Amino acid sequence: MTSPQTATGGAAPSTLPPRPVKWAKVIDHTRCIGCHACTTACKSENEVPLSVTRTYVKYVDVGTFPQARRVFQVTRCNQCDDAPCVTACPTTAMYRRPDGIVDFDKSICIGCKACIAACPYDAIFINPDDHSAEKCNFCAHRIDVGLEPACVVVCPTEAILVGDLNDPGSLVARIVNREPVAVRRPEKATLPKLFYRGAHQAALDPIAARRPEGGLFMWSEQGRFPHQVTSGHPGGWNNSSAAALLSYDIPHQAPWNWRVSLYTWTKGIAAGAYLAPLLWILGGWLSWTSALWLWAAPVLAGAALAATGALLIADLKHPERFYLIFTRPQWSSWLVRGAFIIAAFSGVLAAHVLAGLLGWGRVPRVLALPGLPIAALTAVYTAYLFAQARARDLWQNPLLPPHFLLQAVLAGSAALLPVAAWLDPGILRPLLWTLAGSSLLHLPHEMVRGAHRPFFWTGAGLATLGLLASLIGAASGSPGPAAVAIGLIAAASALAGLIAYEHAYVQAGQAVPLA
Repeated sequence: MTSPQTATGGAAPSTLPPRPVKWAKVIDHTRCIGCHACTTACKSENEVPLSVTRTYVKYVDVGTFPQARRVFQVTRCNQCDDAPCVTACPTTAMYRRPDGIVDFDKSICIGCKACIAACPYDAIFINPDDHSAEKCNFCAHRIDVGLEPACVVVCPTEAILVGDLNDPGSLVARIVNREPVAVRRPEKATLPKLFYRGAHQAALDPIAARRPEGGLFMWSEQGRFPHQVTSGHPGGWNNSSAAALLSYDIPHQAPWNWRVSLYTWTKGIAAGAYLAPLLWILGGWLSWTSALWLWAAPVLAGAALAATGALLIADLKHPERFYLIFTRPQWSSWLVRGAFIIAAFSGVLAAHVLAGLLGWGRVPRVLALPGLPIAALTAVYTAYLFAQARARDLWQNPLLPPHFLLQAVLAGSAALLPVAAWLDPGILRPLLWTLAGSSLLHLPHEMVRGAHRPFFWTGAGLATLGLLASLIGAASGSPGPAAVAIGLIAAASALAGLIAYEHAYVQAGQAVPLA
């Protein structure tokens, strides 16, 4: 490595302030022989356990016989200038150093996996030994003492180069500034500092190569995880112009599992159980003095919110550290913002229930002023949390906030129906119309094919049943036993359809290969 101080040789000292160091890496695929020396050196240097890796060499066979060859691509953290993992991390466990290296601090990692969901390069993983997130960090401990990263030292063909991008005399800067180089997924605008020289597009593009039929790889477990998309075309090809076939790759499981799917459902019930009665009050169908509003709705919302918090904590790899979200918050993270929104909503609900039980009828009405926007934020903040997962294209939807708000109204109306039938039967008809309208607007329309289509079609079928039952119940005109029975069928179908849809949506967003 050439330091900024020695790059000018014997030139006279400059009066200008020294340029800040900006470390970057060039991987020369005209030299790479796919030996995996970098992978093994990284594992040895950083004590990376089995089953995970900070860097690996992807193999892709391109062309057709007799013009066929194997190309390689060294995959690792891209050391982004605009790193999504840093933005998404709630505790600054992922952080960017002044010299541009994106590093991590395991002592404050809560294991939320937001960084994994955010990374467009599938470069971050949870260490199975210490349950904290880690990745390639440029061997920062070696850089700090003047040594090159372990992978650079062991590469037999000098295919991995590291240097200061701000030093025009460094080999890395000369290659990046004067020769054609490529970066992975430039459309994500992360400004990566890992540059590829001479890399084949079929290796850089995660869906450019087809996977072997049956998902069989000689040396890896790729294809054994049912969530992974193995083909974008019925014939087995994705972008087939390169006639490329994956021959070695590394599987990564979806970071967020069923707990996150269920959390979106319980959170929707919590927000909707508060919002829906407010809509009925503002529409003149429910009184401010109704028991449904004074204590039943906030109790239901509080129970669902407690379940939401429990699910979020249970999904952490370090649940005992959850308090760090509040004691050292990183405010750009929507996980942090969501935690404080949920805490504020919990306070409103607790005060509302207490006032309702003590007979302070005017207090819940006053609490509705802050309660309405806080409940709405509780419903929609997950849209922004998902949007921070910049790698997941399905979640980059500007209509996601109103979508989650609609889900909350649907879930809240359905969950409140049995309580309303007991406490205030007169509200059943407006409730069923609310349920029918929200079900109609929310009727699922994506994911008709693929690994998650069973959940999608189940959700669509149950949602349709709930829509029809709620329409029949609302049109009956009488809150009698028949209408109540039909309403209960509508509510159960709507809630079951919603959780099936939510699971399909959350998992499908994580199914497309990133590396």
